[in-house]
Amino acid sequence: MSNFCLFNPEHEIALASNLMNFTAPKAGRMLRADLGFLPVFWAEEGDVILVDDVDSCQNALDDFLSDCAWWLKTADKHLPHVVWTDGRRMDRIPLPSSIDPWGWDPAVWNRLSRIAIDKALLPSLHHIEQIRLLAHRRTAARLLAQLSGTGIVGEAFECHTMKEVEDLVARYKRVMIKAPWSSSGRGVRPFTPDKLLEAPQKKWIENLLHQQESVMVEPYYNKVKDFAMEFTMTHDGQVRYEGLSLFHTDHTAYTGNLLATEEVKRKAISTYVSTQQLDDIKVKICNCLPSLLTPVYQGPLGIDMMVVEDGNGHLLLHPCVEINLRRTMGHVALSLSPTHGDEVAMMQVVYDQHYQLKITK
Repeated sequence: MSNFCLFNPEHEIALASNLMNFTAPKAGRMLRADLGFLPVFWAEEGDVILVDDVDSCQNALDDFLSDCAWWLKTADKHLPHVVWTDGRRMDRIPLPSSIDPWGWDPAVWNRLSRIAIDKALLPSLHHIEQIRLLAHRRTAARLLAQLSGTGIVGEAFECHTMKEVEDLVARYKRVMIKAPWSSSGRGVRPFTPDKLLEAPQKKWIENLLHQQESVMVEPYYNKVKDFAMEFTMTHDGQVRYEGLSLFHTDHTAYTGNLLATEEVKRKAISTYVSTQQLDDIKVKICNCLPSLLTPVYQGPLGIDMMVVEDGNGHLLLHPCVEINLRRTMGHVALSLSPTHGDEVAMMQVVYDQHYQLKITK
């Protein structure tokens, strides 16, 4: 029996739309087509990977292997033999025992229901809706409230009316307003009382309140460093810590991940946060997540964090900026990271007419 894997990077936009017949923006479609081979990095021997086009996807993987074989050898990574399919002639592939998308949403459920796959493997649409509700940013706010402590900072509020938004902007003077569902930094805007008076900006909030029924408002924090912790919610309701994710962004857009051992990453982040504080937060998250997510969500997830400066030169940890109820590029980086040694590299997604996965020193 095998897993049936696929990369659907448009997942969070699909969640926001909540449409079964959802057409991803062009960039999302290109990313899915160009990097459809990504599941090979966490797949097991004999797994099946669904892609848009088998030949182009295998060619893209061959290009990656040609460029990055040096790193796979350095990191002692061996790719499994997998079966590729575009969803046709499903009678020719091994019978899967489970389905493992990048993330669950109505659109990917609809896509999978249209091909010849055992419908018993698909979650119900009711279950998909429950996952969608958990993916709302209010879940991150609920977890954040349970992670308070010395050296910890962070507040988040769900607002259902413009009056609630206006009151919080007046109180904090500078805030971040976030759509309940959005992806890769989209749907996140800074606001001050003056900006709130601008008609286009106010209209943006009003549209979110109408379309998604609420917005999240958070005090603005002076960010010094982004990072994340990656986890897996297991079938028995436990949370398994997978590792640190040290990544770079450009104006909130993801640009790359550090590939290194956990020890090397812990040393790097200890410049900003003590390893004891990291361990304490990790334990708290593993203890708190089951009550928030079970029995609805199982699978990989990531929690984005940041180190902030408080205005007096002190560094504080914001332990839950976002919860990503899906696989993340941090999980991809963990799949390609060494388990021993001091070798480091950078994994990046670059665009030059097509999206490409690159690993560089």
